[in-house]
Amino acid sequence: MLFNKDIEPRCAYCTRGERLDEEQVICVKKGIVSAAGACRRFRYDPLKRIPPKPLAASFSKFDDEDFTL
Repeated sequence: MLFNKDIEPRCAYCTRGERLDEEQVICVKKGIVSAAGACRRFRYDPLKRIPPKPLAASFSKFDDEDFTL
């Protein structure tokens, strides 16, 4: 859900911040802060958020009989 209303505020995907590396963000209001941090000025930018990768499908519980017609 890219536009979920209950997004947890994080500096990593705030419009006011730019990533320096994986753990630090430079914020217009606060300076250099942690990517996991957040402040009351948080504004969500959906293009900065990288959603988690989906889980790989496990077909180990199926037999060859399950795939025949």
